[in-house]
Amino acid sequence: MTTHKNTKYTDANSVPKPLLFIARFLQFLSPSLATKFAVYLFKTPIRYKTPKHELDMDKKSRQETVHIKSLKKDIRVYSYGESSKKILLVHGWSGRGTQLVSIADALLAQGYMTISFDAPAHGKSATKTTMMPEFVSCIHQLEKEWGPFEAAVGHSLGAMALLSAVKEGFKIKKLIILGSGDSINDIIKMFIEKMKLKPVIGTRMKRIFFDILTFDIENYSANISAKEVKIPTLIFHDENDLDVPVSSSENIRQNLQDSELIITQNLGHRRILKDEKVISKIVDFLSK
Repeated sequence: MTTHKNTKYTDANSVPKPLLFIARFLQFLSPSLATKFAVYLFKTPIRYKTPKHELDMDKKSRQETVHIKSLKKDIRVYSYGESSKKILLVHGWSGRGTQLVSIADALLAQGYMTISFDAPAHGKSATKTTMMPEFVSCIHQLEKEWGPFEAAVGHSLGAMALLSAVKEGFKIKKLIILGSGDSINDIIKMFIEKMKLKPVIGTRMKRIFFDILTFDIENYSANISAKEVKIPTLIFHDENDLDVPVSSSENIRQNLQDSELIITQNLGHRRILKDEKVISKIVDFLSK
């Protein structure tokens, strides 16, 4: 494990000024309206245009629309390569099923087939809003229809979803997570700070999520899920990650039974997915 110095968390995604104005105006007008607006933004990912380096995977993958019964939502699923050895790839918030293309290409070269998907409200999948529990539901259904999987690789919120899925019975031999978030409460707190809203709005948001889920959303926190994960787990996090603090992966590692944490430098939150040394370590980890 690489030693490092703690770095201060700074969110790299600035909030458009019109949204900040609306949020603060609604807070002045009605905390209830401000909370509903904040919940909507929290549940709404940004659909970015597919980058050029992902287009080859998009073109070569076999794609199909799959109905997730428990959610009553359709998602796009990508089958990449052809092999009995399958690995599930799970993107992060505002990502796509092709986002882990560099890792997928390396896995194909090693004789694996990858299955990935656009989570609800992401990429080519339908609907406008989603939450992490829906990522988990997709993972469970894909296991039934495409499994068994040898291993799984997840980035950011996708990493959190995989930890929760394993906790709930998703059966894989090894797990790789990159730039994972940790505490849902902390994520909501940082979101509220970014929106320049009062802490009480965050408390109100959690009450709404409890009404939706009928349980405390903090149960989906990665460090809590990690306590039930017994399989070998390889963790990557960059000390210069401006979206998710490196302390998140440190907290997760403390609760895993069999894990290794690798701290990288100067790769940030997304470039880590394309780094040759990171990908080489992933391949080595899976080959052991």
